Amino acid sequence: MKKVFIDGKAGTTGLRIEERLSQRDDIEIVLIPEELRKDPKTKKEILNSVDVAFLCLPDQASIESVSMIENPNVVVIDTSTAHRTKPDWAYGFAELGNEFEEKIKSSKRIAVPGCHASGFIALVYPLVKAGILPKNALLSAHSITGYSGGGKKMINEYEENKPELYEYPRQYGIKQIHKHLPEMKAITGIENEPVFSPIVADFYSGMEVTVPLFKSQLNYGNIDTIKEIYKKTYTGPIVFYNESGDEEGFLSAGKLSGKDSMQIEVYGNEDRIILVSRYDNLGKGASGAAVECLNIVLGQDKTKTLVI
Repeated sequence: MKKVFIDGKAGTTGLRIEERLSQRDDIEIVLIPEELRKDPKTKKEILNSVDVAFLCLPDQASIESVSMIENPNVVVIDTSTAHRTKPDWAYGFAELGNEFEEKIKSSKRIAVPGCHASGFIALVYPLVKAGILPKNALLSAHSITGYSGGGKKMINEYEENKPELYEYPRQYGIKQIHKHLPEMKAITGIENEPVFSPIVADFYSGMEVTVPLFKSQLNYGNIDTIKEIYKKTYTGPIVFYNESGDEEGFLSAGKLSGKDSMQIEVYGNEDRIILVSRYDNLGKGASGAAVECLNIVLGQDKTKTLVI
């Protein structure tokens, strides 16, 4: 039985990781006494005594927790932004290719992708890798998410003290300095950060990322070429291509709410194309991806205790 510690388990990501792992008989979740939760000595002892440590913390706190680990056998799965572009950390998106999955298997340091970044990277990386989309492409993306992505503070704002304007979708990241932008650029290999328009709306969880393209932006091929690349890349069961996944011409951001999977879609025509990924911001966009990484590390079925 593997010992697992969730550092920051009171947050939305930590709670869902705990929910998934509590169903298992191969995992012992190590708890820290509430009165010692902020005691560095106790925390350090626990971090060095477990097989796997999930970090569900702000960036600086994650960096501090990693610095406490002296046991070379401890696997760290970090859900913060702190280590996602570090070359010595595995990037926790196995479906991008065998090299990603193998690095997750062999690494002691794994960075879980960001929620918005997951959808963008899933759409763009395979096209850059195939050479159909040039690395110097000037891209844009918009992403609509449920309010749970903002953590406890935002959840409380929406559910307890909601101002009138919160009833409507709200765009943010308007200064184009969103924390996921470096990750989007680094992992896909593009040379320019995209113009990114994230939107939070009045629903708990779910996410839809859209990247628009003109055919003239492609090095070769067309909309059908893109579809074929996705069909070969995303064969499931967690990330899959869906040929006709829309709801009678509509695309709901809540399509996969509560699940840990991701649906890839392509729409448009010969001239104008939209690439779409739909998933749960707390699922494949956070805790689901983290648990999938754990399953890979332990040599288990990737879908174990995930909701697909």
